[in-house]
Amino acid sequence: MSVNVLYKTSAKATGGRDGHAATLDGALDVKLTTPKELGGGGGAGNNPEQLFAAGYAACFIGAMKFVASQGGPKVPADASVTSTVGIGPRSAGGFGLAVELAVSLPGLPRDEAEALVEKAHQVCPYSNATRGNVDVKLSVV
Repeated sequence: MSVNVLYKTSAKATGGRDGHAATLDGALDVKLTTPKELGGGGGAGNNPEQLFAAGYAACFIGAMKFVASQGGPKVPADASVTSTVGIGPRSAGGFGLAVELAVSLPGLPRDEAEALVEKAHQVCPYSNATRGNVDVKLSVV
């Protein structure tokens, strides 16, 4: 499937999980550390899963707003998405991710909230990128 790219960005990483990553425009610049659970030292810094979780959560809110602009229910100003990203060995070998998105839509009736979340999951680029590859669990909280 082709994509009509409207925006793109580039980032460069060095040193792997115990290294450094930055966008080429300098807008994002992070020290990377491996979590203790994955055999690293932990400590100050971020890891790819944290960055992915933050990006997915923000993008999912954007997807809900897009759905709302197409005639869906209005997204409350205090809406939030908590994205939990897990990593671990896969039964088929290698490593894989698992994602949980807990969506809070205060004041929206549950049936409307659940429909909005399902529609957003169909248009969100992160959801489309992970579909069929990563187990993504959605919940309205």
